[in-house]
Amino acid sequence: MPEIMVFAAEGRTLEQKRGLVKDLTEAMVKNFGVPADVVTVQIVEAPKTDKAKGGVLFCDR
Repeated sequence: MPEIMVFAAEGRTLEQKRGLVKDLTEAMVKNFGVPADVVTVQIVEAPKTDKAKGGVLFCDR
């Protein structure tokens, strides 16, 4: 059972998340040759106050 974890700063809409999980699932079906119903996608969101890049919090970017 393939599982995909996506780590991201919060702020994406429900429609964006739906599109992402659909596309990731389709890619797994195509490239791994598994049925869609065995693919698990989990989106792990962090508040922008709890995620940084280059030493700068996302809320300050």
